[in-house]
Amino acid sequence: MSADAFRLGRFGFGGAKPAKSKGKGKGVKPKRRARGKAASTEYNMLLTATLCLLALGAVMVFSASSTTRILQNGGLSDSAFYLKRTLIFGAIGLAVMHVVARRGLGMVRNATPLLLGVAIFLLLAVLGVGTNVNGATRWIGGGSLQIQPSEIAKVVLILYAADVLASKPKRARSIEGFMPVLLVTGISCLLIMAEPDMGTTMVIVLAIGATLIAAGARPRDLGLILLAIGVCALLMTIIEPYRMARLTGFLNPGDAAEGAGFQAAQAKIALGSGGLFGVGIGNGVQKAFYLPEAHTDMISAVIGEELGMAGIVGVVGLFAMFGYAGLKVAQKAKDNYGKLLVAGLTSLILVQATVNLFAVMGLAPLTGVPLPFVSYGNSSLMATLFAVGLILNVARGGRASAARGSGTGGGAGKLRVVEGGRASARERADARERSRASGARGAKGRGGGGGNRGARRTRHGGRRRASG
Repeated sequence: MSADAFRLGRFGFGGAKPAKSKGKGKGVKPKRRARGKAASTEYNMLLTATLCLLALGAVMVFSASSTTRILQNGGLSDSAFYLKRTLIFGAIGLAVMHVVARRGLGMVRNATPLLLGVAIFLLLAVLGVGTNVNGATRWIGGGSLQIQPSEIAKVVLILYAADVLASKPKRARSIEGFMPVLLVTGISCLLIMAEPDMGTTMVIVLAIGATLIAAGARPRDLGLILLAIGVCALLMTIIEPYRMARLTGFLNPGDAAEGAGFQAAQAKIALGSGGLFGVGIGNGVQKAFYLPEAHTDMISAVIGEELGMAGIVGVVGLFAMFGYAGLKVAQKAKDNYGKLLVAGLTSLILVQATVNLFAVMGLAPLTGVPLPFVSYGNSSLMATLFAVGLILNVARGGRASAARGSGTGGGAGKLRVVEGGRASARERADARERSRASGARGAKGRGGGGGNRGARRTRHGGRRRASG
């Protein structure tokens, strides 16, 4: 054989068989290139809704704030002030969301006690050294680094509730069981009410309630808690003049159009002026000093004026898509913590959006709650994107083991509302597998016993026949 033929055969080009590896005599298997797992439909829906709302928010913040800045400063030099800050903090928030969506779930669960301590400390600190704006002390810090602790507390309280209820699912069956969640939430809400900020308090209460429902809390217990909270809210409204004025302005909008109901009346004018398709982006009139806080709490009114009813329906549709995908992720989560965490965070975002839209449309009293992803607010934007990162992590199949030694209690913490009271497909498959395994063991035991008894009967019968 020539040298060329030998070389070709050695490298597998001449029909020769490749050399087998030593050891067990098996050929070396070619390495397969690792491929990333395809993102689920829910993951894509969540990401699409988030990015669309962020893009709409950047456009509408610029439209709502630029006119006021131009009229105040008399020039165009600083008209994009709020847009620049929104883009900067939005980019930071997206980076945080990406990191948390990839590898942050376990770390966040283990750090929940620390995050809760930091949130309560900031809520205490803002009452002492916070910045007073329009009669409310809700921000701490100065310049470009102002933090709103209540926005951080909203997300952290959901983390804490999900951790406690997932670690011991039986806690949700009685008020005594989930009393730690009620105490921590109550203390935080009292501190937030002292700022004062009743809108954020209401959002927290409703989101925690949704988390308890997902954990399987009894309707009777939730009804008693809701009754107590309603009585407290009514008393706090009566003793505070400005809250009472907002309530009367909501009940009698025509009588208070020049006073406490001025903002609500201007919002209705903006929505009515927009018609079906709006007057066009940048062409709205109400944002020019007629509509207070146009770029924050009342940005939905600007959307209604400039994009019309079609714009409002689009915003509602994006939040509906986000809510549907979030609840589907909660249903498919691999453990109880993921189920409760995603259900709580999704409810938090949906409740906040509902309260804002209802207030702008005149269906609820004004509370100062911003529209998630869309309204200007650095702390709100960062906290919301952090929450979306956690939801995306679970949508990718992420799970987090308990920081303590307790288990997650597989079947006791079902999401009854999300799953419609039925077991999930995974749970049904596991139940069928356990049933088959137990049936096989029983058949084996019966077969073995029957064989032994048959052998004994044969032996005894032989003896009887022999003796007879």
